[in-house]
Amino acid sequence: MILLALASHALAAIDPECQAIADGPAPEWYVDDQHQQDFLLNYFALVTTLSPLHGPVPAEPGHGSIGLELSIIPSLSCDRRLVLARSKTEDTNKAPVVPRPRVLFAFPKLGPVVFYAGAAYVPPLTVFGTRNVIASGEVGASVPLDSGPQFGLRYHYTLMKSVAEIATPFEEGADAVLDFYSGSTFGVDAMLGWELGAVTPYLSAGFTDASTFFYIGDDGVVSNNLTPYAGFAGSAGVQAHFGRLDLAGEFYTAPGYLYTGRLRAGFIF
Repeated sequence: MILLALASHALAAIDPECQAIADGPAPEWYVDDQHQQDFLLNYFALVTTLSPLHGPVPAEPGHGSIGLELSIIPSLSCDRRLVLARSKTEDTNKAPVVPRPRVLFAFPKLGPVVFYAGAAYVPPLTVFGTRNVIASGEVGASVPLDSGPQFGLRYHYTLMKSVAEIATPFEEGADAVLDFYSGSTFGVDAMLGWELGAVTPYLSAGFTDASTFFYIGDDGVVSNNLTPYAGFAGSAGVQAHFGRLDLAGEFYTAPGYLYTGRLRAGFIF
């Protein structure tokens, strides 16, 4: 669904749309093949990170929400897709979004604190020739004030894997060999929100760590990530409750890698 050819051991082939870019000079940020490979490995782990998509207090204490999240996968440019000394393009722009069922629950207040937990899961469905599983979770604690401000801390994690012909065969027409990619992320966020009736704008800022593993089935090579992402991740968004409808949208970023939008719609229970 979201992960394509990251291999460094395949026949060189360039997307015709990228030929002019490949023939030109490399951009100033280009370092070498290893950094290109590391970028792609980190990128698809970060794409599935479980960002807040809710305010510091995600629901009224004693209530929850169940619904669907859509995380946009920004298309990568030709320069970002070129590997093997810019002699080969990887087909990374298959799916535009990651759809993810998600549930949240806020426990009854314990003194001034509201504790909550959430989970999200993408079952092992085959889409665009890849079979993916994504499992995520979060726990948090927040303090809402009667005047509207909300303060909180949140821990999140995601485990994902993709099994598919990710690295293309060495020779054109050869039998496809399945590859295996896994990415995991975890992090801690500080959150600030302000309840304005049915609408709560919020900000989050924190640390996210990504780890990856990529096994190329054609030759049994493991592609090492020498610069796994470990750094800032943040978001700015709005959550709104209209009757039993729970809506949220946010801008999410892991600077240098991911700048994207995410949406969530659910029903309060």
